[in-house]
Amino acid sequence: MKAYTEYLTFNTQKRRDLIRITDTVKEAVKKSGVKEGLCLVSAMHLTAAVIIQDDEEGLHEDIWEWLERLAPFKPNYKHHRTGEDNGDAHLKNLLVHLQVVLPITNGQLDLGPWQEIFYAEFDGQRPKRVIIKIIGD
Repeated sequence: MKAYTEYLTFNTQKRRDLIRITDTVKEAVKKSGVKEGLCLVSAMHLTAAVIIQDDEEGLHEDIWEWLERLAPFKPNYKHHRTGEDNGDAHLKNLLVHLQVVLPITNGQLDLGPWQEIFYAEFDGQRPKRVIIKIIGD
């Protein structure tokens, strides 16, 4: 069994951002040499996430509106007693999850026709990492 690890670093200019990383992950799969296996893509911070979605601007706006409705930015989260102001970012992470696991078939990511991989940032403007871990034969 082969194993391959790659780290990505993001430092978004905005507090919230959605960055398409499909091509970067595909390139990591290629570099790994794995033909059949699994690819884990995981945000290494609790105020960010990795998601699979359609790359369509209207849908992205709908996602942000949905997340803001369920976990709005507001000043009175108990987490803010620690001096932080990102309680909503932690809750948004819970809603969309931290990571995804994707199949590798014949040396390529086995994605559906509209599936794209995105890094979702909920509390940016500082360096954050994503790990890509690939295992298989």
